[in-house]
Amino acid sequence: MRELPGGRVEVELDDAPWRTLPVDAVVRAHVVVGRELDRPTARDLARALRRSEALQTAGRALRLHDLSAKALDERLARRSVAPAARAEAVEALKRTGILDDGRFAAGRAEALAGRDYGNGAIRADLGRQGVDREHTEAAIAGLERESSRAERIAARRGRTSGTARYLVTRGFEVESVEAAVGELVAGDPEDR
Repeated sequence: MRELPGGRVEVELDDAPWRTLPVDAVVRAHVVVGRELDRPTARDLARALRRSEALQTAGRALRLHDLSAKALDERLARRSVAPAARAEAVEALKRTGILDDGRFAAGRAEALAGRDYGNGAIRADLGRQGVDREHTEAAIAGLERESSRAERIAARRGRTSGTARYLVTRGFEVESVEAAVGELVAGDPEDR
């Protein structure tokens, strides 16, 4: 074995170069210089390689943006990562705090609220992302009140029936829409 840059090791078999493998997989499988690569060790090495590849794929996915555990699992499945390796990678990333549905939900909810989405749309989106109800409700509770967001949108767009429709299609609750534009909609020239 010869260590290479980037956390990789060149493994030789019968004094000839065989493969270049991640050092974590070689260590996890207990592959050492001079030890015979028997079937059990080869199986351990294959299992360690699947886990290492799953963690590398997950790391690349999380490098660009946060994901929910479910979304990461689905992404690994699309990359043909074995179910056991997927589950192990997701759990390892959860344990280290790299993968956190609560943090993901809070960030996603904040981003959607900033793009004029109401609580109903945010709940639906987080549900599609696989975030559980507890994290979803905590994320929504951390946002500015929905009625205040609706009021600000109505002030910016005008208190018209068009704004009311906009708010409804963006997932705002009826009470928030009525509070923001309700009393003015009845006299809206758009309705005549």
